[in-house]
Amino acid sequence: MRTDLAVIGAGPAGLAAALAAAARGVRVTVLDAAPAPGGQYYRQPAAGLGARRPEALHHQWRTWERLRDGLAASEVTVLTDHHVWALEHGFTVHALHGPEQREPVAVRADAVLLATGGYERVFPFPGWTLPGVVTAGGAQAMLKGTLVVPGRRAVVAGTGPLLLPVATGLAAAGVDVAALVESADPRGFLRHAGVLAVKVPEGAGYAARLLRHRIRFLPRHMVVRANGDDTLTAVTVAALDAGGRVRTGTERLIVCDTLAVGHGMLPHTDLAESLGCRLDGPAVRVDGEQRTDVPGVWAAGEATGIGGAGLALAEGHLAGCSIAARLRGTEPDPRQWSAAARSRGRLRRAARGLDSAYPPPPHWTEQVTDDTVVCRCEEVTAGAVREAVAALGAGDLRTVKLLTRAGMGWCQGRICAPAVAGVAGCETTVSRRPFARPVPLGVLACRHDDATEEGPS
Repeated sequence: MRTDLAVIGAGPAGLAAALAAAARGVRVTVLDAAPAPGGQYYRQPAAGLGARRPEALHHQWRTWERLRDGLAASEVTVLTDHHVWALEHGFTVHALHGPEQREPVAVRADAVLLATGGYERVFPFPGWTLPGVVTAGGAQAMLKGTLVVPGRRAVVAGTGPLLLPVATGLAAAGVDVAALVESADPRGFLRHAGVLAVKVPEGAGYAARLLRHRIRFLPRHMVVRANGDDTLTAVTVAALDAGGRVRTGTERLIVCDTLAVGHGMLPHTDLAESLGCRLDGPAVRVDGEQRTDVPGVWAAGEATGIGGAGLALAEGHLAGCSIAARLRGTEPDPRQWSAAARSRGRLRRAARGLDSAYPPPPHWTEQVTDDTVVCRCEEVTAGAVREAVAALGAGDLRTVKLLTRAGMGWCQGRICAPAVAGVAGCETTVSRRPFARPVPLGVLACRHDDATEEGPS
C-alpha cells in the first residue's frame, strides 16, 4: 500500500493529525493495534455488548464524537488490528494483521507521524503478582472495552492523575472502592497552582465524585504489601513521612479483592528509537512543528511527553498542518495553528506541573523484599538483581540484564526496566531495538525472500 502520510496510532493525537492533514489534501493512512480507533482514552466497548450509554464511561465525549464523525466523513484510511513492529527509513511501515498477528502488511509513505501514546509505570512490592492485582489503566481498559469490573471491592493506589478517573469510574460501575491511596503530598499541587489552573475544573469534578461515592482518600500513603495466598484478599497501606519513607507503626489492613495500581505513565518511544530520533529524557524531542530530528518524521501526543488528551489533540492538529505544508514543498504558515499552539503551550506547562506534583515515592525500593519478583516474564527477584550488583559488579541496566535475564522476556524490559533499574540503583537507559514488538520468524523469512527477489537497492 502506498500513502502520503502514515500515522501510527489512532488515539487523540493520531486522529487529530490525520484529520488536519486530510483536510489539506494529504492521503492519510492510520494504523492502530486496537480493533477500533480512539486509543486508550476513547476506548469503546464492542458493538456486540450493546452498551446503552457508552458516554458514561468517558470524559469529553463530545470531543470524541467530533473526531469520530470527522473520520467517517473524511477519506482517511484506517487500518485497525494492525500491530506495527518495524519502521524503515524511506518510509516503510511493517505491521502484523489479524487475531494471531501473523499476516504481514507493508505501508509505504512519504512522511510518518508517531502517535504511539504511553504506557503505565508500576513499581513492584511484595504480593504484586497475586491474581486480583491489576494496573490502574488495565482496570480502566476492562471497564471501557468490555464493560467488566475486575472485582467487587477495590483499592486504587499509586500516584498520578490517572488514579482519579479509575477510582470514580469503578465506583460509578458499582464497585465498592474502599480507598484511593495516593503517595504524593497534595500540597505539591498547591505549589504549582498557577500553571495547574487549567486543570482545576477537572480536578474539582473528580473531587466531587469521590465525595459522592464516599471514597476514602489517603494522601501520602502507599501500598506496602498485597496479601493473600492464591488470590488477593487485602492490602497493607502505610503513611509516608516528609521524606517519602514509610512511617513505622502506621500500617493498616484494607480488605479488598482488587488492587488497581499505577505510578504514572511513560512515553512509548520504541519506533522513534529504532529510527534514531533524539530523545529528551524519556520522550521524543520535537520542534515547534512537532518534527523530530529525523527528516520526514513527526511525533505528537504522549510519545513527546505525558500530558493528557487535550495536549495530544493540540499537538496532533499542529503536526497535521505542518505535514501537509511540508509535503507540498511550502513553508508552513503558523497562523493556521495559532490556537492549537497556544493550547499546547498552556497544557505543556500544566503537564510539567503535574509531573512535579506527582513524583514517584522516592524510597519505594526499601519496601521491596529480596523474594519479590521484579521481572515477571523471567521471574527474576529483587534479590537476584541486588546480588548481580553487590556480588557480581553489575553497574548498569544492560549488565544486570545479562547476569539475571531481567528484561529478556516477552516485554523485552519495556515494563520492568524502571523497576529493575530502581532496585539496582542505576539509570534507565535507552535500548534501540530493530523490532518494536515480537514478530514471527516466518514473517522475517518472507520479507528476506521478497528482498532477495527484488535485488539490491
